[in-house]
Amino acid sequence: MGQMTRQKSGLAGKPMLAVAVGALAAFTAPLHAQDEPPITPYRPSVSSPAQLPAPGQLEFEVGGLSTKSNDERRTSLPYTFKLGFNEQWGVVIGGEAYVSSRSDGDPRQRGVGDTTLTLKRAFLVDDATAFGLELGVKLPTAKDSIGSGRSDYVLNGIYSRDLGSVHMDANLNATRLGAYESGSERIQKGWSTSLSAPVSEKWGVTTEVSGTHRSGQPNTAQLLLAATYSPTKRLTIDWGMARGLTSASPDWSLFSGIVLPLAKLW
Repeated sequence: MGQMTRQKSGLAGKPMLAVAVGALAAFTAPLHAQDEPPITPYRPSVSSPAQLPAPGQLEFEVGGLSTKSNDERRTSLPYTFKLGFNEQWGVVIGGEAYVSSRSDGDPRQRGVGDTTLTLKRAFLVDDATAFGLELGVKLPTAKDSIGSGRSDYVLNGIYSRDLGSVHMDANLNATRLGAYESGSERIQKGWSTSLSAPVSEKWGVTTEVSGTHRSGQPNTAQLLLAATYSPTKRLTIDWGMARGLTSASPDWSLFSGIVLPLAKLW
């Protein structure tokens, strides 16, 4: 989308995973030709940008996420495939390739996570401003001990803007939950605002606040901080953490990840 930039992406700090990421980056180094379009990272923040990847460029994001919430610890390997049909329309497919979850006193649960399918529409205003709309569904591909066992439906509105060297993404969304507690509302509202900026030619920083509200349940909120490293315009690696701001939010999360193009389909 013109000159709009977004230095984001989304792997928990585990040695084996870090080695795998390094090997993947080395293997794909020949793909990073300077005359090819740059990638458009979506992670690690909750916020989605309005802009899509370059038309026909299939992009892949993979990482690790480790979260502690009260007596529960959860580790997962989230992934995302992104493809823009043109500058206005695209699709995003995401999920968790592996989940390991354990609560005190309960056996550890392992398996694949749920899968999300999203249709995305971008409305490009100029080189610095864009709006976006996402319509998504979460498919219950995880077993009930890991996921909710029901489908969720999401409508997300996006406003993205360059403010000098700082890029902002603001999201407002509503999720119709398939599984919800008795006495609570089925619709969950979500909000997030992220700011990202370069600190040098290859390094950048991202900060974000986000949260959810649902009648009958306590609100959640978190603060996210991340650093990104882009050795080329077609490869981004990130590290960061998030801290819960309410008693209903996860205590903390650690993550790291990589974003790269897989193929130019047209």
